[in-house]
Amino acid sequence: MKGLAAQHTVVGVDYPGSGDTPRSTTPLSLDDLADQLVAAAVAEGLETFTLSGYSLGGPVAIRAGARHPERVTALVLTATFPHRDNRLSPALSVWRKLAETGDYELLAEYLTMMALGADAMEAMPAEQLQQAVGFTAASVADGTPEHAELAPRADVRDDLTRIKAPTLVISTTQDRFTSTRLHRQLADGIPGARLTEIHTGHLPMVERPEEWQKLITDFLTQHNA
Repeated sequence: MKGLAAQHTVVGVDYPGSGDTPRSTTPLSLDDLADQLVAAAVAEGLETFTLSGYSLGGPVAIRAGARHPERVTALVLTATFPHRDNRLSPALSVWRKLAETGDYELLAEYLTMMALGADAMEAMPAEQLQQAVGFTAASVADGTPEHAELAPRADVRDDLTRIKAPTLVISTTQDRFTSTRLHRQLADGIPGARLTEIHTGHLPMVERPEEWQKLITDFLTQHNA
């Protein structure tokens, strides 16, 4: 976000149960999150804007683009999905079950194993890898059980053809959560979408932050977004 903010106005939104946003007392709704995301940008004085959707934020951004085409001028979708496939389904199920136990150390071990790409993980000394697990455990959001409950229900396949804004799909090629097959489904389903690859796992902002940022800024420059 710091790199993007050097040239652009950036509005960062915390989902319910993360950051300073209170935890939801009811199941999360993709429509509500999409509408709240747009409302937050408008409240900051932005009449139109690009949406960057990462992981679960991808379906939220797509739904926002479909529901508010007059606001959303471009989309950047990274390491995300249009629906759960047969690989993502059990991965999400384990994530939810671990989150509901409250054992954040065990959850962090699972997330670290799943989220880091093979190259990044093997390059880490054992001590650094353990530090990564500890950092992940300390940063687990209180609302993770609700996020994990929403993810399997998120299905935006019917929204894809309704997206009219220029779209960049960034495919994380070593991703154990969202497969390149799902990334291609997004790019194939959104009219005119561009697909590009970054050779990381689910965490491009950790593994190759400069490369990830350049993909985004070059796209924004190309479309004057």
